[in-house]
Amino acid sequence: MSKKLFTYLMLPLLLLFCNSSQNSVAGSKQKSPDVQSGTLEKMIVASGSVAMDVDLNRLNGVNSATAKRETLRFAVAANSFFPVVVFNDVLRGAEPGSIALILQNSATLPAALSASLNQLVVEKLPSGEAFDLAVRDGKTGFAFFNIEGHQYDYDAKAQLLSIKDGSLLISTKFAEALGRTSEAGSVVGKISIGTSMQPVEIATVVNGALQSVTMPPLQGVASAREQAAQPSVGTVAGPDVIVGDLPSVEQGGSSGSFVGLGVGTTSCNNGQAPLHWFSLPNNDHPVIPQNLYRMSGGTDNIERFEQVGQSWLKHAFFALEGNDCGFGCSTSGCTTGSNLCSGCSDPYSASLNYSQSGLGSRAWVNPFTGVFPGSPSPADHTGHTHTGTSHRVTVAMSDLDTTQNPGATYFAEGQYVTPHEYAWCQANPGQCNMYNNVSYRQFSVSGTTHFTFSPVGSIE
Repeated sequence: MSKKLFTYLMLPLLLLFCNSSQNSVAGSKQKSPDVQSGTLEKMIVASGSVAMDVDLNRLNGVNSATAKRETLRFAVAANSFFPVVVFNDVLRGAEPGSIALILQNSATLPAALSASLNQLVVEKLPSGEAFDLAVRDGKTGFAFFNIEGHQYDYDAKAQLLSIKDGSLLISTKFAEALGRTSEAGSVVGKISIGTSMQPVEIATVVNGALQSVTMPPLQGVASAREQAAQPSVGTVAGPDVIVGDLPSVEQGGSSGSFVGLGVGTTSCNNGQAPLHWFSLPNNDHPVIPQNLYRMSGGTDNIERFEQVGQSWLKHAFFALEGNDCGFGCSTSGCTTGSNLCSGCSDPYSASLNYSQSGLGSRAWVNPFTGVFPGSPSPADHTGHTHTGTSHRVTVAMSDLDTTQNPGATYFAEGQYVTPHEYAWCQANPGQCNMYNNVSYRQFSVSGTTHFTFSPVGSIE
């Protein structure tokens, strides 16, 4: 199934089923959730503030009949990726993401929490988790508090999102770190969040069908240091594909003592020129290798760094022209779908990247130029039978089993190798962007035969 068709099929479901009775629009008339025509907006946080009202006595394990209240105040980092979906000015739900917090004051807190105060995030958890929101260390992923009982409220006219009356519950891991395991789930305070939102995607929907999409640029100006470190979209000459995100790792199957994994990847074009994205049988498109590494050994588990798995190459197809990197996607003068336009993004889920029909052998592709013959087709899988690990990131269970690898850390890697950038480099030696196409991200692993993976921190 093509990604375009998948989008068209999923959008009506989003409109029908994302409504929540907890969500309301302040100061505006609620519209019927059955309406399937209108404006669909994906919005992220532009700015805001967070207040955590905590009982320091309870948090620090002090037995006292009197609560010692303290308010921890945070500013919200600009352009935090905490996406919500709004349809016809009605909040329909929040999607997984996080709000980065910037501490504004201080208090006497447990050592573990104090050490993380400058890197906390409020995270929207995936559906199916026990809680909707959590407060974590944004770099290590350690969960301090789960949040329950909160209510979302959205003022469409002012584009303001508030999350009120959330109870802060000590997480199991934090209770263990405090040496007070019996206090896991105890309420130690309240949290309130107020944010100004901005749209990153605005879609027009008619009778459940997507008619058009625009991606406005993000508000706010980067610091001079940030601008010097990373030019804004439109200032990098030529095509410049980068790995904008590695959101997930998932197990797609197993065979014997091995498992087959996929790494989710999101690409972004930071260049002025559209990047060729022609689908097979055309061979002018990126290919995407996926790799997994493990660091372990020694008293501090940093003695060895080993590659424990690799995949065949995912062949890119039909660029979706999103704005996941926040560059401000511009499709002006660009043939969408067959090109990744300037500033635009294209996501591949982990399950799409482990789909065996879209994977081709590494042996056919020049790893430096990205060139490969168009025939035989990499999509031709006749002559062999697939198992649960065929062509996927194949890893021995023993290399992931947490009982056999205590303290080990794992890193997933994604890369985009494209002949278009190589050709551009040859024609324009001063505008060569082909050496920044790979990124990695740490993931925590749980399981012994079937494995789950959770991202730790951001991509590098």
